[in-house]
Amino acid sequence: MKKYFDVYPSVFYPSLVIILGFVALSILGGESVKLFFSASSQWITSQTGWMFILGVNIFIIFSLWLAFGKFGSYRIGGDKAKVEFSLFSWFSMLFSAGMGIGLLYFSVSEPIEHFAKPPLAQNSSADLAVQALDFTFLHYGLHAWAIYCIVGLAIAYFAFNKNLPFSLRSIFYPIFGDKIKGIYGDLIDIIAVVATLFGLATSLGFGARQIATGLNYLFGVDPGTNTQIGIILFITLIATISVVTGLKKGVKFLSRMNLILALIFLLFVLFLSDTIKVFSIFIESTGMYFQRFIEIGTWSSAFTSSDWQNNWTVFYWAWWIAWSPFVGMFIARISKGRTFKEFVLGVLLVPTFMTLFWISVFGGSALLLEINTPGSISSFVLLDSSTSLFVFLKQFPLYQFTSLIGILMVSVFFVTSSDSGSLVIDSITSGGKLNAPVGQRILWALIEGAVAIALLVGGGLKAMQTMSVTTGILFLFVIFTICYSLFIDLKRSRKPKDTDL
Repeated sequence: MKKYFDVYPSVFYPSLVIILGFVALSILGGESVKLFFSASSQWITSQTGWMFILGVNIFIIFSLWLAFGKFGSYRIGGDKAKVEFSLFSWFSMLFSAGMGIGLLYFSVSEPIEHFAKPPLAQNSSADLAVQALDFTFLHYGLHAWAIYCIVGLAIAYFAFNKNLPFSLRSIFYPIFGDKIKGIYGDLIDIIAVVATLFGLATSLGFGARQIATGLNYLFGVDPGTNTQIGIILFITLIATISVVTGLKKGVKFLSRMNLILALIFLLFVLFLSDTIKVFSIFIESTGMYFQRFIEIGTWSSAFTSSDWQNNWTVFYWAWWIAWSPFVGMFIARISKGRTFKEFVLGVLLVPTFMTLFWISVFGGSALLLEINTPGSISSFVLLDSSTSLFVFLKQFPLYQFTSLIGILMVSVFFVTSSDSGSLVIDSITSGGKLNAPVGQRILWALIEGAVAIALLVGGGLKAMQTMSVTTGILFLFVIFTICYSLFIDLKRSRKPKDTDL
């Protein structure tokens, strides 16, 4: 039986019960459950928003300390450890796992929404445009990647340098010692599994909605729930095939293909739009982002009654934190052999600048169109944000072809997120094994698709967003503890030698 399944019962079964119980509640609860989801999300963000804002800023500071402090030369896996993946493959997998679907969904819609409904009043349309990009940069920039960086580096260090199981519980060994093998470790891993699965479900919900909208836009296909369910089923099937092939074949191949597609797509839009203007937008907006980094990074609308901050920044921080067990473990899995400094700078800077340039090209070009022809983009985006990419592409030649490429990219990001998440959940629920049995990988890939469908039917994206926020606040405290645990272990340790491993 272990050929197909090798579960860690005290994590596998409770996680499954919690997930399936919530799904059943979503489907059977009806309208009252939807109202409960909405009220819960609102309460959590309004009461704990300041914690999220404080936390993500602490994570940036701690990441930089790890890179530039005396531990920056530590190598994941020991002094003689060799890297498993080339820089291109490493960055491809980082980008695909960390931001894929979100960037395609929000790179046009978010700047346009911030422009049309600004968080802070501005004097001119140019100032509104720069502010719109700055806040989009904030949500996809250094703060988000610092969350992944902390979790990923801690897991890699304790798994590869301390020879502990490849699981979240191992990070807490300096605090709990051998108790991580009991109820404390079980609870940590259960929270990680639930956070990962519902964080993935939220992204898959956005992806299915955008693919359905694209098919409607191009071919008149009904973009409703049935179409979205069909999309999730199809993508889940592809993801299942990919996850069976493992990390070094399926996930690596799809990630590399997606990055190549993304670069071609990016260059196509760049050269069809006002190229010189776009480069100017990137330079100016990036400069303003770093100039106002502390200001907008700590802004919490303390003296206003607006819900903007809760609906945008706080939701993003909760969403990224809910993703952090999955992305962190995935980054750890592909980063053996890299130094702390290389890991931190690679995870923080390269994806961030790629993301800022992507948003400048798509969001900046959309803002230029909107300023020159008011309502050309915003009138559609404000009605349905999932149409944003396709409305934008229609402003350029060959829009049917580019829209198909967009749908393909969302689909492949969909697959890479799903199978990367499956590999991580497999590892946690098998007690930290790096290569769980094939049957177990298939099971979790299917469960991810089933959960996304169930939540889509039962409560829509609001149900998924609520679970992301709920698991996000739980895991926020876990990441605070991760920082402390890593700090005290590094302080206790001398530089590791190969004989220690």
